[in-house]
Amino acid sequence: MEKRLGFVGIIIEDREANAPEVNELLGDFGGIIVARMGVPYEKRSCSAITLIVDASTDELGVLTGKLGNLPGVSVKSMLSKKG
Repeated sequence: MEKRLGFVGIIIEDREANAPEVNELLGDFGGIIVARMGVPYEKRSCSAITLIVDASTDELGVLTGKLGNLPGVSVKSMLSKKG
């Protein structure tokens, strides 16, 4: 499968309760994560995380599907058109 460069945007609501599961899952997918930036937003008790990934469509689909099934987590992603 062809890998492509892309990004994943993640919003975690109720950060203290939900962030540990997100971090554990991201650790499981460390092989496709090129870079990660996370910013806690205390005012709303949430966090925003941006990932740069080098992944196939299948790998990205598994990651985003698992993230989207976690409570309080919203996720969007995109891959480049070319490998």
